[in-house]
Amino acid sequence: MLSRRSLLILGVAGAGEVVAGGGVSLAYASAMAGAEARISTGSSTIQTRFGTLEYAEAGAGRALLMIHGTGGGFDQGLGFSRPLTDRYRVIAPSRFGYLRSDYPHDPSSENQADAMIELLDHLGIDKLPITGGSAGALPAIAFAIRHPERCSALIAIVPASYVPGRPTTPGPTGVQGSAMTAMLNSDFLFWSALNTVPDLLIGTMLATDPALVKLASSAERERVHNILWDILPVSRRSRGLLNDARLASNPAPMQLDRIRVPTLAISLEDDRFGTYEAARHLAASVAGGKLVTYPTGGHLWVGHDAELFDEVDRFIAAL
Repeated sequence: MLSRRSLLILGVAGAGEVVAGGGVSLAYASAMAGAEARISTGSSTIQTRFGTLEYAEAGAGRALLMIHGTGGGFDQGLGFSRPLTDRYRVIAPSRFGYLRSDYPHDPSSENQADAMIELLDHLGIDKLPITGGSAGALPAIAFAIRHPERCSALIAIVPASYVPGRPTTPGPTGVQGSAMTAMLNSDFLFWSALNTVPDLLIGTMLATDPALVKLASSAERERVHNILWDILPVSRRSRGLLNDARLASNPAPMQLDRIRVPTLAISLEDDRFGTYEAARHLAASVAGGKLVTYPTGGHLWVGHDAELFDEVDRFIAAL
């Protein structure tokens, strides 16, 4: 994951120069005002032993915990699970280092899972299914392993988890590492890239073929556009992004054989982050694990949003 983002940095470094000109300041200010307004309402916070934890809720019915992926926050979690909110009470936290959630000394997947237990205690929820997407699948898997008494099912969507035998992916160092950190802390650089090289961002940061997006329905194109633009303000997510890059680039093996709850793993064969093999490994390692795959769609499952969440709904309903 990090190496692909390194490619992204090469294109972003000069993006500010490209968009410089009349009206840029107003356009940037308008975009940032909209982004800040979008995340300033609709969420709450609690205090945990890891610091402040932000969360939001939507929908009604059976409770479902939705753990967002890289570049997210509570807003991404709610966005991903929108197809389910007519049937479920979706609880979407912001993981460590995202938006108003603190970044503790040890932001491991295991500690992220433990923080979710404190959230469930606060909400008075004893047990529920947990869904994690991309890097968010790591704490979701850790939750199922560490807290089986609080987990009724595990759903991992495009999981950025361990695959035996996969070569390690070295992260960028030196100039590239510094450039990445600078971009993830600069709302202007990221906004510039959104306006000048969106296909590069879709292909690298979102690990999805831009040509596939162009051929998709208008609703799917809008969904991808929203996921990308909703990363703003990136500066409010930078610590979480960098932590995800560290954890998901070289994911550690997890004790999958300890998972005793019904497990569903979903991925796409052309996901540029290679989660297809991760999903296969997860489903094969858990007793009774179920695997659902699609041949195309990339990391954002383009063209399969409705049927993917229909699979999730049927899986939970059958519990």
